[in-house]
Amino acid sequence: MREEVLARAADAGRTDVLAQLDPASVRPSVELLTSVLSLAGGLPEQQVAKLRPLVKRLVAELTRELATKLRPALTGLGSPRPTRRPGGRLDLPRTLRANLQHSRRLEDGRLVVVPERPVFGTRARQEADWRLVLVVDVSGSMEASVIWSALTAAVLAGVPTLSAHFLTFSTQVIDLTDQVTDPLSLLLEVRVGGGTHIAAGLAHARTLVSVPSRTLVVVVSDFEEGYPLGGLLGEVRALAGSGVHLLGCAALDDSGVPRYSLPVAQQLVAAGMPVAALSPLALARWVGDRLRGENR
Repeated sequence: MREEVLARAADAGRTDVLAQLDPASVRPSVELLTSVLSLAGGLPEQQVAKLRPLVKRLVAELTRELATKLRPALTGLGSPRPTRRPGGRLDLPRTLRANLQHSRRLEDGRLVVVPERPVFGTRARQEADWRLVLVVDVSGSMEASVIWSALTAAVLAGVPTLSAHFLTFSTQVIDLTDQVTDPLSLLLEVRVGGGTHIAAGLAHARTLVSVPSRTLVVVVSDFEEGYPLGGLLGEVRALAGSGVHLLGCAALDDSGVPRYSLPVAQQLVAAGMPVAALSPLALARWVGDRLRGENR
């Protein structure tokens, strides 16, 4: 009960109660994590260091819960893909069974099998042959969508056939891909503020595309572009025209409540980027469908 009261006080902007929260007792929620990260942004490093155990517990629990929730949507995506090309080791038992009709007896009575049709084991290979680029708007105040994006990216990065990239943007683009599997470090690195330059985020994403038909670019934003709209629409058309799978998320959270510029979203849809408010589970299903070759 005490921790719930303190958590509500933190939600209301009381930075003085943050240090009193017991990491082992609080009930993890994205709302509390959003409040802690927002408030921590204005604290000196000494106080922020005291909050790290709390943030670590919240991130770890929320990521674990989300991974459990998303697992059904990602079923089957982690299986190694066998190739039919020979080149694995000789499978001796199968070779013997396949060539029994070619056996013959030697003069000393020994029976030998002539392997006219050798059987090789297939090389089970796991390749990150799909690429997901999350382009996340961090302008303005810290939003729940940023946290959900980091948690979702960490879960999706665990799919063996998928390499996940994480870009944040306001007026500048920052590539945090090297921390995508560690949402705690990622969220502590996010710097919120500035304007909104979605076109710059997409331009950077375009440099990461090597095989367009196997690349997913997901933009999480309110689509309040602060620069000439022509640049943004041009980036969307270029990506869509190359064959990249595009998706705009007007919100990414469990409620899926959108808050975005409808006129801009309508133009993005016309340019080739579908826009929707999604939950992390809905996004995982969208990713899973494309990796399985569905709805393409």
